[in-house]
Amino acid sequence: MNWDKRVEGAFEGWALQPAPRIWRLVMLGVLTAVALSASLRTADGGMDNAFVVRAADALLDGRSPYADKRFLYLPSAVVVALPEALLPVAVQRALVPLGMSALLAVGWWASLRIFRVPARSRFAVLGFAVLAIAYRPFANLVLLGNWTCLSAAALPVALLLAHRGRWLAAGLVVGAAIAAKPMLVPLVLLFLFARRWRALAAVVSVPLALSLLGALLMPRPSLFFTKTLPFLLHGQDSFARPWDASPVAVLPRLGVPGPVAAVLAGVLALTGLGCAWLRWRRPAEDGPEAAQRLVETACMVMLASFLVSRPSFDHYLLVVLPLLLASGVRAGSMPRSPWFWLALLPQAAGVPWPPGFDNKRRAFLDMATLCGLAVLLGGRVLRSGRVTLGPVTTAGSPPRTEPECAATPVPSASRTAF
Repeated sequence: MNWDKRVEGAFEGWALQPAPRIWRLVMLGVLTAVALSASLRTADGGMDNAFVVRAADALLDGRSPYADKRFLYLPSAVVVALPEALLPVAVQRALVPLGMSALLAVGWWASLRIFRVPARSRFAVLGFAVLAIAYRPFANLVLLGNWTCLSAAALPVALLLAHRGRWLAAGLVVGAAIAAKPMLVPLVLLFLFARRWRALAAVVSVPLALSLLGALLMPRPSLFFTKTLPFLLHGQDSFARPWDASPVAVLPRLGVPGPVAAVLAGVLALTGLGCAWLRWRRPAEDGPEAAQRLVETACMVMLASFLVSRPSFDHYLLVVLPLLLASGVRAGSMPRSPWFWLALLPQAAGVPWPPGFDNKRRAFLDMATLCGLAVLLGGRVLRSGRVTLGPVTTAGSPPRTEPECAATPVPSASRTAF
């Protein structure tokens, strides 16, 4: 045990030291290279970003954004996309990849601050550079220009605000992220667990108000309910379904009947939500344990939702992964386990998988990572939630001294262990 403490202390002492300036320059170079590569490979700032911008263009032209079946967001997203739609395409092509990288950097910074890790530390600089290089969905997200990056930035920022007691501000941040893309809707459960009713009202009111505004501005907003929502509930079509990493979509491709796959995914999701509730109920004082409790509860809720959401793409995990990685500075956290890194291996860049797992079969590997992280985090919650009974002192027991027993003798009356 002393050896383990010395090793952990040595690692933390090294990792939390300020990173050399050359390391910071290399990290900035990596982010710039990822953004530049994406801008050279796309003509309009990314395919997924283009869907939202085209919806805003349709609104400016007096057409319904929901005439395009690829626009799958709330009406509030059209309002959010209006400023970008006014920019020239050449400017979008250059700024969108940089903005995506910057938002992911904001999420990483907020994740570090939750655990009081200096932003200039070796852990912060090296960790983000490795994430950008070695984690394949990072470059994929920047290339597509998907608005998941807004949720990847908003969730850590909201948790940082909540950890500091500013729950109302956290609710406003989550509400704004939902208005852009409804990915963080499951996080409503965190505010319910914490009984932060004003913050919960902010989460609901911000996207609702912006959606009403968007619906008033656009023609035929009812298409969202008659066309877009059924399309989403059906799991989209053959264009996106091969990339869907949710068990509901992948297991039927492996021969499992669709209803059975849906039941299995539902059971996993409900189990994950139960684990999130158990993690939140465990008391935690202010400090590292409170931060760990907040982060693990939020990540468990999001992972449970990814198990049943349709679709669930590989870059969705970037919403929770920076938070889990940043917790690695704490002893006993998930990144301290080799199983955590084994779960991430299917999505690591440069791994020579067999040709059968390329392109449209990548969803098999993505589902393995999603399920692996959910099971590991749920197992950690259940293991750490076991009750350890302390020593029992009954009336007439002889006094004990240190170091044999640290319990203070009770002078009278007996108490039971249960």
